[in-house]
Amino acid sequence: MFRQVVGISLAVLVYFVDISVPFKNETVESNVTNADTKSIFISSRNHFTDDGTELATVDKIKTPWNVSDTQDVESVKTNVEYATNRDCPPVGLESLRVSDYQLQASSSLNIGLGPHRGRLNIQSGLEDGDEYDGAWCADLEDQEQWLQLDALRATLFTGVILQGRNSIWRLDWVSTYKVQFSNDSVIWIPCMNGSQEAVFVGNQDQETPVLALFPEPTVAQYIRINPQSWFKNGTICLRAEILGCPLSGPDHEYNWKSERGSTDKLDFRHHNYNEMRKLLKAVNDECPDITRIYTIGKSYTGLKLYVMEISDNPGKHELGEPEFRYVAGMHGNEALGRELMLNLMQYICHEYKRDNQRIMQLVKDTRIHLLPSMNPDGYEVAYEKGSELSGWSLGRYSFEGIDLNHNFPDLNNIMWDAQELATNKKSVSNHYIPMPEYYTTTNATVASETRAVISWMQDIPFVLSANLHGGELVVTYPFDCTRDWIPRQDTPTEDNDFFRWLAAVYASANLVMANPDRRICHYEDFQQHKNIINGADWHTVPGSMNDFSYLHTNCFEVTVELSCDKFPHASELPTEWENNKESLILYMEQVHRGIKGVIRDKDTKEGIANGIIKVAGLDHDIRSAADGDYWRLLNPGEYKVIVWAEGYLPLVRRCSVGSEAQPTICNFSLTKTPRERIKQILARGSKMPRDEMLRIRALRMRKLRVSTKILNRRREEQQRHAKARTK
Repeated sequence: MFRQVVGISLAVLVYFVDISVPFKNETVESNVTNADTKSIFISSRNHFTDDGTELATVDKIKTPWNVSDTQDVESVKTNVEYATNRDCPPVGLESLRVSDYQLQASSSLNIGLGPHRGRLNIQSGLEDGDEYDGAWCADLEDQEQWLQLDALRATLFTGVILQGRNSIWRLDWVSTYKVQFSNDSVIWIPCMNGSQEAVFVGNQDQETPVLALFPEPTVAQYIRINPQSWFKNGTICLRAEILGCPLSGPDHEYNWKSERGSTDKLDFRHHNYNEMRKLLKAVNDECPDITRIYTIGKSYTGLKLYVMEISDNPGKHELGEPEFRYVAGMHGNEALGRELMLNLMQYICHEYKRDNQRIMQLVKDTRIHLLPSMNPDGYEVAYEKGSELSGWSLGRYSFEGIDLNHNFPDLNNIMWDAQELATNKKSVSNHYIPMPEYYTTTNATVASETRAVISWMQDIPFVLSANLHGGELVVTYPFDCTRDWIPRQDTPTEDNDFFRWLAAVYASANLVMANPDRRICHYEDFQQHKNIINGADWHTVPGSMNDFSYLHTNCFEVTVELSCDKFPHASELPTEWENNKESLILYMEQVHRGIKGVIRDKDTKEGIANGIIKVAGLDHDIRSAADGDYWRLLNPGEYKVIVWAEGYLPLVRRCSVGSEAQPTICNFSLTKTPRERIKQILARGSKMPRDEMLRIRALRMRKLRVSTKILNRRREEQQRHAKARTK
């Protein structure tokens, strides 16, 4: 969230992020056309933000508009004064609210380095020189080059955020620059600092965003960024975001907080850890009958990993009711998922109280778990910097520097290696694969957050999940890891058709993904794949949560890349909620597809835990939960289902799955293996079938939990000593 307060005063010099002292504007010869301008003076006063922070005194606002009528002057004055009382948001270069045609440049090095690529945080492909490069770069190296934005309406421009070129091959950035404004793109006036033309400090590296606030906010339709110096071994290249409040005309005032983009009365802002806790409590207080807050562990620094449970009977697994989860914030700087989870729990609470039949049915039939922040340590780092200023990767990793999406056990290669060595591939387990022994030790590089989530997966028989990320617009499905370490290759699971269905459900209901005219985010055109793709066919990710969830538990999981902008400004959150609201709800409803039932002992009628459910033609099995209930996600069709449990005879049934989102009930009553049969097997010198993989899996899970407790105690002791030393 861009939370820096915009202080505006003629007497105040511009301050820059990441520079310890204020930059003193230099006196330089102007190379822009000067024009007669009217200055609108506003009486000095102190203003405050919503959180009580005092804004700097507003002394003077400039405009290059020709304002001849006294009434018009007063109208513009009112608009401008109202806007300066607010934190002007980004105009939308990064979020793509600004269209390509609104950006122009004096020259471009090539088409892939055109003005449309001069967007904050835009990423390039691996190859430089293609049509999707990582910045706008000028063709000429002189001080006459510029990148221009047409805001399409009168806008109070308040600042610029600049970034260098994204490239693994080159070092290019702008060191200093000027800014000019215009109403007609013909006559331009410079941004001034007192009597001198302002020269702003730009970048010192490729990736760190640097903010400059204008001494005099200016009302104009056009704005130019005019580089004056650049990295000596590079050329003129930049990515930018521009801050500004669009003005709606003489009779209207602008307030981005009133442009909600949603009619739902939700708390549309970014929430740090303490604010998130307050919101969770507020939802629980409002809907205590259907919500419960619990924690699954702590981050490295001790922040709790909170989960909001939503159910008509919270705190209890109900026989036959599927368990669903959303996980957000695995990468701390990908903040949209966190806010969508907070929005979703508020929305469900509100709509349940309003007797919304769809929501009431969902809550009645499903036990929902929402983890808004898997990596709260990383989020706090990004939050403190601000949405536009955290860059592309600040806060992505855990406190220990671990990428949590590569931190789960790589069970893919364990399974594939075993299949290659086995004489009978059918004998190799295709599900409930144990984590490797080394992963369970205290020396293993396993984040505390990863350990907590793995333990959570073991405790609750999740059926369906989605992992919410940001920085792109696409839904990916397993496998995420390729065979033989190929950089990218389609690597499908046995349930590829159903995974594609799940991905398509979310993508087709998402308002942005479903728009055929939308611009690509960076360099991948996912629209040619209908906005879904096999994860490994995008880029290989060994140790992903999706793959682990599929191979170690019963749960099917996809990754949703929610937005081109990893950390959207708060003004974008209402629109992002509307973009994703239907997708979030519709995806949860898919947990009711396929077959479900209970596996029982024929004689005692007790449920049988860990029974194996095999579907003929699909080489991926699932297991029954502790009470004997199971859920097998399947597309419509006729299926031969074989169920087996240790100590019981197998049983075969045919189950039919319809097209509606209602599961087919397929119960199984198993007969214990007769003693005569056991005697016959033993007499032949054979052994009774034993579920050894299940035993190994349970043993290693116990070891992981033991090592986690040891590490937690060590960390708590270290933190106590550190606090004692500071006193």
